[in-house]
Amino acid sequence: MADEHGRKWDRCLADTVVKTVTGLGVGVVFSVLLFKRRTWPMSLGSGLGLGMGYSNCQHDFRSPYLIHGHMAKDQQ
Repeated sequence: MADEHGRKWDRCLADTVVKTVTGLGVGVVFSVLLFKRRTWPMSLGSGLGLGMGYSNCQHDFRSPYLIHGHMAKDQQ
């Protein structure tokens, strides 16, 4: 149980970091190309990435019986 919990935390942190950095990168591109180097596209992009990562983590921790897309049987 603790190993699965640790793996979920690792996946959540990695997913959140990837989404946040990707959102920041997209924000930088839009900021440079379209918005005259304003900072709000970078903030918006990184905030959206952080929010998506947080939402995925919530879903992952609220569904304890889903393991990589397969239902695990409840062992009673």
